[in-house]
Amino acid sequence: MATDAPAGNDERIKAESFATKLMKRPELGAIGGVILVTVFFVITADSAMFTLSGIMNFMTPAAQLGILGIAAAMLMIGGEFDLSIGSMVAFAGMIFGVLVVNMGLPLVFAIPLTMAAAAAIGGVNGSIVIRTGLPSFIVTLAGLFILRGMSLVGLKIFSGGSTQLRGVRDAVEGDPLLTLFSGDALSGLFTWMASVGLVETFRNGAPKVPGIPVEILWFIALALIATYVLLRTPVGNWVFATGGDSNAASNSGVPVKKVKISLFMVTAMAAALVAIITVIDAGSTDARRGFMKEFEAIITAVIGGCLLTGGYGSAIGAFFGAIIFGMVTIGLTYTNFDQDWFQVFLGGMLLLAVVFNNVIRKRVTGER
Repeated sequence: MATDAPAGNDERIKAESFATKLMKRPELGAIGGVILVTVFFVITADSAMFTLSGIMNFMTPAAQLGILGIAAAMLMIGGEFDLSIGSMVAFAGMIFGVLVVNMGLPLVFAIPLTMAAAAAIGGVNGSIVIRTGLPSFIVTLAGLFILRGMSLVGLKIFSGGSTQLRGVRDAVEGDPLLTLFSGDALSGLFTWMASVGLVETFRNGAPKVPGIPVEILWFIALALIATYVLLRTPVGNWVFATGGDSNAASNSGVPVKKVKISLFMVTAMAAALVAIITVIDAGSTDARRGFMKEFEAIITAVIGGCLLTGGYGSAIGAFFGAIIFGMVTIGLTYTNFDQDWFQVFLGGMLLLAVVFNNVIRKRVTGER
C-alpha cells in the first residue's frame, strides 16, 4: 500500500513568504507610486505643498476623483467598465439642481431622489449589458453621450435656455443636512489646535486650515467600506469570482447577474454623490460637470492595481491612485514645470501601471 507523502512536502500547504504575499497585493504599485511622487515633489516643489493647507489643497480633488475611482475599481474587479460615469456626474447634478432650485425640495428628499435616479440608470446599463451580451464598454459609451445630451437639453429647459443652473447654494442654505455634503468638518478641533499652536494661523489667530473638507471624509469612509466588503464579506468573494470567471462563478451559485447590475448601480450612485458635493460647493450645476472623469476614474483604478480583464484589484489601491492624481494635478502649480506635463504624466502612469500589474500577475501565478 502506498504511503502518503510527508505533510511538510505538500505544496498545497506550503507557507508563502512575506515577499510573495506582498507581491500579490494589487495596491503595491499604487503605494510605490505615492512614495515616488512624494519624493519627486519634495525635491522639486515649494515646501508649502506639504504644509497642512497644501495637503488639503491636493487631497480635495483627489477625494472627488477617488470616490469615482473606488466605485470604478469595484466594477472593474467585477469584470465590467462604465464610461458614462463622468456624464452621470453632470446628469445627477442637473437632477439635484432642479429638485432644490426649481422644486424647492429640502436635502432630505432631494438627495435620496437624486441617488435613486442615478441607481436606476446604473441598473439599466447593467441590465442591457447582461441581457444583450454586449461589452459594457460599448453600452456605457452610448450612455456617455446620451446622459451628456440629456444634461444639456434638461438644463436649457429648467434654466430658461442656459446650460447652467444657478441658485443652488441659496436654495440649500440653512438645511440641517448641508454640513454632511459641504464645507469643512471638525472646525472646532482645528480652532483649538490653532489656539495652542499646533497648526498654522493667520495674524488674527484664525487657523489657515479651518477644517477637513467633507469630501475627504467621504473618500476615506468609502475606501474603508469598499475594502471591508471586498475582503471580509461573501459579497466581496462574489465580486472577485464574477470578474475572474463569470461562468464558473454562476455554476458555483454566485448570483452573477445581480452582482454586475448592483455594481453598475453603485458606480452611478458614486457619481451622484460627487455631483451633489460639487454642485453645492459651486452653488450651480452645468452640462460640462464631470467632463473626462470617466477616463480618470478608470485610470485611477488601473494605477491602483485593477486588471482590465477583471477579477483582480483593490479599493485601497484606487484610494492611493487618486492621491497620486491629486498630488500631480496640484503639485505642478508648486513647481516651475509647465502644467501641461500633467497629460504626459497621465499617459505614462497608465502605461506603467498596466505593465507593472501584468508582470506582477504573471510572476505570482506562474504564467508565461
